[in-house]
Amino acid sequence: MNGRQSISIAVLTENQDDVETINSTLRDAGHAAHCHWISTPDKLASTLSAENVELLILNCDRYKDSIRQVIKQKDIYNPEVPLIATQDKADETSIQKAMQAGACDLVSTSHKTRLQSVVSRELRALRVERALNSTLQSATEYKRQLKDHMDSSSSSLALVQEGILTDVNNAWLRQFKAKDRDELLGIPVMDNFDPESQAALRGAMVATLAGKWQPGEKLIVRTNIESGDSNEVHLEFRKFDLDDGPCVQIRIAPQLKIAEEPTKLVHDALKRDPTTLFFHRAQFVDRISKRLRKKPAQGTHCLVYIKPDNFGAVRDKVGILNSEEILAQLAEEIRKRLHPRDVAGRFEGTSIMVLLERGSARDAQAWGKQICKHIENYTFEVEDKSTHFTCTVGSCAVNEIFSSLEDFIAATISAHKLGMAAGGNTSLLDESADEDTKQREFDAIWVKHLKAALMEDRFRLAQLPIAGLRSDSVKMFDLLVRMIDEQGKSVLPSEFLPAAERNNMMKNIDRWMLQSAVEFCSQNDADRVFVRLSKQSVSDSSTASWMQQTLDNQDFDCSRLVIQIPEQDAAKYIKQTQSLVKDARKLGIGFAIEHYGVDQERFQILDILKPDYIKLDGELMHTLMTDSDLQSAVGKIVKAAQQRKIKTIAERVENANSMAVLFQLGLDFMQGHYVHEPDVVLQEAESVASKTLADLTAASSG
Repeated sequence: MNGRQSISIAVLTENQDDVETINSTLRDAGHAAHCHWISTPDKLASTLSAENVELLILNCDRYKDSIRQVIKQKDIYNPEVPLIATQDKADETSIQKAMQAGACDLVSTSHKTRLQSVVSRELRALRVERALNSTLQSATEYKRQLKDHMDSSSSSLALVQEGILTDVNNAWLRQFKAKDRDELLGIPVMDNFDPESQAALRGAMVATLAGKWQPGEKLIVRTNIESGDSNEVHLEFRKFDLDDGPCVQIRIAPQLKIAEEPTKLVHDALKRDPTTLFFHRAQFVDRISKRLRKKPAQGTHCLVYIKPDNFGAVRDKVGILNSEEILAQLAEEIRKRLHPRDVAGRFEGTSIMVLLERGSARDAQAWGKQICKHIENYTFEVEDKSTHFTCTVGSCAVNEIFSSLEDFIAATISAHKLGMAAGGNTSLLDESADEDTKQREFDAIWVKHLKAALMEDRFRLAQLPIAGLRSDSVKMFDLLVRMIDEQGKSVLPSEFLPAAERNNMMKNIDRWMLQSAVEFCSQNDADRVFVRLSKQSVSDSSTASWMQQTLDNQDFDCSRLVIQIPEQDAAKYIKQTQSLVKDARKLGIGFAIEHYGVDQERFQILDILKPDYIKLDGELMHTLMTDSDLQSAVGKIVKAAQQRKIKTIAERVENANSMAVLFQLGLDFMQGHYVHEPDVVLQEAESVASKTLADLTAASSG
């Protein structure tokens, strides 16, 4: 207690000298005492009603009323104010009797030091009690206000503690068709929602409690209510600290419903196949024709052709009519794995075709592998029958050599046929274009553009922030490359990198990227930047010596740099990767494996290469939200990484649902459009790090 704090004390005695003695005794102890002299019981009542008295000191030898009588009178005004009794002589027996009568203590009038200690003790206890009562009153009022807000709100609101519903309002009861609160309170909140939404919901609540959920961010989930209406709802989350612990308030955000004219609904329905609900073939072809005229903002367009293997056996087992229901279920499983901008159609018979927007052709093939694996393990049920089957997926990326949509579709179906010839239940990518004469002609044009861009310094960096799911203390960026054409327009990597790879030019681009990364770090406060290396750089023995010569000469803190290599390339060139990483680490450079998949749980590669980071393949993100098996597989990867002290990063995170699941699974970082769109940097021509094609070629041969 602060001794300089003013103390309001009522001294009950017939002798005014007692008041002066107590006042001086307390001031000697450093207490700024303000004493009120109470000589008779009638003065006590008026003083207690008019003054904020904190302590009563009663001289039992020189006051008319007893301890019990004073306590009774005091309690009318303020029961919490302590009373200290004094008398000329005090022994253990008299102290016990005084305390039994209601006094906090009995002190001899001649023992000033003990009086000082007892007064300090009782004032400290009084103020702690008052502070506690004030806190409890505030918490109670806070909880009451929260309760009033919930009851008066027209939005559906619920309070959740440790996953259990502790309170809901009437709107929530109506939303979930419950008769009263007792029907919902005390049950897990997950019971109100579809199993495929539960991982994202759980992650959102954990993120909210950790302070990592952004205000106003919405989670899109499905309830488990059986009704004719859509059961999709948008949830908002907010943390509240109550007296019995933190809780999460879940609010079902209102959704704007736009009424559609019946004629429009009918018109739209006529465009779709009634079994799969995908577009009819004519509508599908028309839509993808329009889509292909525009380049995607990121990545490339890929076409995939999906067809069940040996569907005739399925038809024989379940019947001709029921086989359409099986196709409907297949379409639904495919629909769950589509991105918002993907376009799907029933192409012919049992086949489904989809136009994907992905980062690369490899991503489309990986997407097809996920479909194959999922369908192989899925049980299709109709009436009292169940069946299993597999499917084969052919995929093809858009390319200049295709003179028409017909050629593009034919190449995609050709990839499917190759998959069937290989035994089915697989995903194959059409690569025949790589050897095509037209392709070589286009490559010759691209090589000229690439050389000109290098010589004229028309490459640019694009930065993609990497956000922390656990902490924001480290500023990290993934660095991407853009090319500027002669007209000043940006060219996406998906357009020029394949040609660079086919014509052994990636080495030069990689080295431009590394030098530009050094410049980026010198101009920004980035703690760490990630630069990807191609398989050409990995397999080239001169890459390590080039990095040592170049980076050492620039007096650069190499711990700010992380080289990243795709898992497939690292596995294919594992000895070369191991050697390159070893030399890079001598400089302080970090190492990351990107596009890390879950198909084979390649933990061995983690033990061999010992990366500092692994980047979870971005193609998994959309499916991860609803696929419990995939969530389990990713959870194993995260656990394996944690055991090896490897940080995990999720690629291509597009929405809050993905973030919530990733948070629940324990990943460390994420990147993608949900975090930030790529920003182009180093726009000016006076790039310190830039080198001409001749410089880079000379350096690579040195």
